[in-house]
Amino acid sequence: MKVSFRKRIVHMVAAVWIAAIVLPTGVQANSDSTAYPDVPTDYYASQEITVLKQKGIVSAAEDGSFHPDDAVTRGDAALWLSKALKLNKPKSLNAFTDVKVTSPYAEAVNSLKEQNIVQGNEGLYQPDSPLTREQMASLLVRAFQLQDNGIQAWLKDETTIGKVHHDDVMKLKQNFITEQLEFMPQNQVTRAQLVLFIYRTLSQKEETAQGLVSLDDFVRMPDKVSMRLSPDSKTLAYLQPWENRMNVHIQKVGETQSTRITSSKDENIHSLIWITDKILIYTVDSGGTENQHIRAVHIDGSGDMDLTPYTNVKSDLLDILPAKEESDFELLLTMNKRDPKVMDVYRVKLSTGDTKLQIQNPGNVVYWQTDNWGEIRTAIARDGDTTSLLYREDEDKAFDKITTFDAKDTFIPVMFSFNNEQIYAASNVGRDKQALVKFDPITKKETEVIYENDEVDIDNFIVSYKKKAMLAVSYETDDMKMHYLDKEFEELSHKIEAKLNTRHWNLVGSPDKNLLLLYSGSDKSYGTYYLYDRKADKLDKIDDIHPKIDESKLADMKPISFKSRDGLIIHGYLTLPKGVAPNKLPVVINPHGGPWARDSWGYQMEVQLLASQGYAVLQLNFRGSTGYGKAFLHAGDKQWGKAMQNDITDGVNWLIKRGTADPERIAIYGTSYGGYATLAGMAFTPDLYAAGIDYVGPSNLLTFMNTIPPYWELNRSQMVQQVGDPIKDKKQLEMVSPLLHASQIKSPLMIVQGVNDPRVNRAESDQMVEALRKLDVDVPYMLKRNEGHGFQKVENERDFYQALIHFLNQNVKNKKKPA
Repeated sequence: MKVSFRKRIVHMVAAVWIAAIVLPTGVQANSDSTAYPDVPTDYYASQEITVLKQKGIVSAAEDGSFHPDDAVTRGDAALWLSKALKLNKPKSLNAFTDVKVTSPYAEAVNSLKEQNIVQGNEGLYQPDSPLTREQMASLLVRAFQLQDNGIQAWLKDETTIGKVHHDDVMKLKQNFITEQLEFMPQNQVTRAQLVLFIYRTLSQKEETAQGLVSLDDFVRMPDKVSMRLSPDSKTLAYLQPWENRMNVHIQKVGETQSTRITSSKDENIHSLIWITDKILIYTVDSGGTENQHIRAVHIDGSGDMDLTPYTNVKSDLLDILPAKEESDFELLLTMNKRDPKVMDVYRVKLSTGDTKLQIQNPGNVVYWQTDNWGEIRTAIARDGDTTSLLYREDEDKAFDKITTFDAKDTFIPVMFSFNNEQIYAASNVGRDKQALVKFDPITKKETEVIYENDEVDIDNFIVSYKKKAMLAVSYETDDMKMHYLDKEFEELSHKIEAKLNTRHWNLVGSPDKNLLLLYSGSDKSYGTYYLYDRKADKLDKIDDIHPKIDESKLADMKPISFKSRDGLIIHGYLTLPKGVAPNKLPVVINPHGGPWARDSWGYQMEVQLLASQGYAVLQLNFRGSTGYGKAFLHAGDKQWGKAMQNDITDGVNWLIKRGTADPERIAIYGTSYGGYATLAGMAFTPDLYAAGIDYVGPSNLLTFMNTIPPYWELNRSQMVQQVGDPIKDKKQLEMVSPLLHASQIKSPLMIVQGVNDPRVNRAESDQMVEALRKLDVDVPYMLKRNEGHGFQKVENERDFYQALIHFLNQNVKNKKKPA
């Protein structure tokens, strides 16, 4: 078993590359035990050798020592693997002529052969031969069924790997079993190195089952979601998994049996809307391209028809035109079929799919609005920095530009008044917070403020066509709240709150029905659907969305706030792991996407997953977030990587100062703009974060601004105002583009991207990975070819979250402190 001194040096150098492995929580060696007399406690693989010895997987040589730096034989490798896999005794002991039935390796080798894990060569196994690193890769991949998870593995010596072993070596790299830049495929594996590789593989298999709730439970598709009640209140429609994809199912009210009426095997169905008592429409895109198709289907599953059967066309429902007969129903759809940059309005017959152009976009309209009879009478147009309201009295007349708004103002027509004469709009014109107002298109003036909140923008409203009145307006501070405009509806709402024992519920559909569909959720639950019979004052539970999740094991999401360095109040949410003292915790900073969006209180799967794994999660509504008024939104203008990033940094320091965060174990992870904030944090505050995960984030603001999808083109001036002009602001954008400062990144980084992403081009991730690899910095780069701006398919979500957990655990939670 002895090898030359030169080979020992090679093995020891190789061991340095893989010695960064750490013991996951819950898999510890007994502190008072030692493995073998020739394995000192400070040896790089001492703990791992001890653990595998305690598990009965590895054993000493004949002299009682372990000889960690000696080459491991193929026989010992088989013996250790069979024990790690807990294989049954083989049916036969004669698979190989050079492994006699009396050999100590006979059972192990033959068991592995029966499982197709070892193959041999011309009937020989060669049990006394040393194991090479590429042979080890194939053994581990077959033994533990390691799969291609989409990570684009990179090895500097990839061309030296034997063809038969190449894919297996790459799978080892994809699954974080090896992390070095050079694999040295023909080198012999030492006994200590094989222990590390087996230990790491076993740990990864166990890792996702750790935590209060397993990864499998978290990523399992919801049982029933997007539930809708038919116009006649007799049938429920919802999305439910079939063949690992969300499909439309229907269920009679009062019954428990359901019927699947769609058969989408490739893509998830995203949303559904009742058109008549017998017909629904639903939406589906292809591979994350966001070129959404709108399809119609009857409740018996017949007549499934694509109403928008066009390639590379984005479609949306604008309105449903009133009709007396089911066969006469028509839809108004917006599509960029004629010109990729703009959305025209088309009239589509529901029964046949016959389509005709209803109104052609003049080239500057970004938003259309119909009146109560489905006539298109208002629109919002953009001409450079100018935003205008267009109006016409009826469809026989041309549109007139009736008012123009400041570049920082928002005015969104949401519906016409019940006499079709005035416009209800969400507006912050002349005020800081967005309010629900009435606007007279004849006098061109705001005539009434329906509701305005002093702290935040309005969020939504509830309208009764039966009463011809606004019933309530919702707004969001720390969580969603309601301002009532109708006494009867307020009393009804409080009655429902008392029955549900929570104020966190929403009405799904019209408030005018006798039978109301309700949704109730929380920060620890996907939620539950109910039916409430107003006349009988009876509440019936339909179903939980995700009954497999045990709410008692999940963590509380608490609202927080602090002052930024320049005095702005920053709001957000802190989720602490359940049952752990909130002191010196590993932390994940999770900036939201958009950035013109906000984080909200409620159930968020990945936040609960991270908390279940022992992380505190901080979410921040940094300046530039929506919902907090015009001044706060535009305080983020041209502040990517600057004041917006400072708000995130200030949040980290606030968490450190209060003692919650361990300053050595803080990660940053975000999607879209949150991915950019991750890269910016890693490049511009490199000592703050132990690791980062960028998920579909822009890396270079110059290239990002030049690759936006065509249907964003009319909003380019708004993006220039808020991000920067690639020409006029070139120096500033270069200064805050992480790609151009890649050499400043110190900590481990992982990048995740969908090939078909229309919002953040794949090149944004490619170029960041390439820049770091040129600096000899390895970056796990997960690239999924059938996804877009965020993964939608359950198998891809599982690959991502499994990699995320391992990457964070290794580099943050279980990070080894410098000696």
